[in-house]
Amino acid sequence: MAEIIQRDGTWAFDGTTVRITPGLHRSVPLFRQTYGEIAVPLEAVAGIVFEPERKRGRLRIRLREGADPLLHATGGRLPDTADPYRLAVDVDRSGVAEYVAEEIRHALLLDQVPKEPTKTYLLPGPPVPVSVRSSDGTVSFDGTQVRIDWSDTSDRVKRATGPRIIDVGDLVQVEWLPNSGYEDGFLRFVTRETVFSKLPPEKDPYALDLWGNTRRDLLTALVATAVTARLPHPSTRTGVEYTDRPQPTTSVPPQAPPPPDLHDVLLRRLRELGELHRDGVLTDEEFAMTKAVVLRGF
Repeated sequence: MAEIIQRDGTWAFDGTTVRITPGLHRSVPLFRQTYGEIAVPLEAVAGIVFEPERKRGRLRIRLREGADPLLHATGGRLPDTADPYRLAVDVDRSGVAEYVAEEIRHALLLDQVPKEPTKTYLLPGPPVPVSVRSSDGTVSFDGTQVRIDWSDTSDRVKRATGPRIIDVGDLVQVEWLPNSGYEDGFLRFVTRETVFSKLPPEKDPYALDLWGNTRRDLLTALVATAVTARLPHPSTRTGVEYTDRPQPTTSVPPQAPPPPDLHDVLLRRLRELGELHRDGVLTDEEFAMTKAVVLRGF
């Protein structure tokens, strides 16, 4: 057993699995404490390196593309301190860190673990049900449905539409961007009906606008990961090159008319906006702006 125990967490390798356990120190980010222990099978590892520094070094493990729904859902946007695959190492423990890294590298060679992208998730993601309260509302996922309950500070368009319930089968992908403290983030659930919608997160009834407590809003990555783990693996997408980052949405050429099913979606969205306008929920200006955004999206 190769093991290193630090303030930020513990890494232990038994020859087949790297167990990454977050530390209990108050400096450990809430996201890491909440996500809990991660068991990384050796077959999911692409490499490991120890980066010595003057004051504190860093042990960093690299996973194969497509192996972890957390990395796919967050797209490499987690802050370094919240990244479970980085461990700050005290100078006097550098030798232990080097030993752990060498043991994992040796096992990778012996088992001849490939470095190519995987075609299935090798890590399960967080357990369900999971629920997180963010600045824009509470998002919950029970394994089959996503539910969003808006907060009192949510945009009135969102509050007027009521709680949003989305079946996993209707989802195409999940988009997540953290709240940096300087710029707002968002958690958006892209469905077959909204794949071409370009509404801003603050007005999109399928998105949470993350603008409040940065520490707590980061927990929305738990839901993003749990949902992503239950969607088709990105390698199953046809006609696109696979990468472990969210794929850009393909737009319909402006000259081509939308397919019949998208036309129905467009009419439904416009009817919903018209009802909100007639009921006084949307002002003339808000209605015109939102309608223009929807039309551009189609």
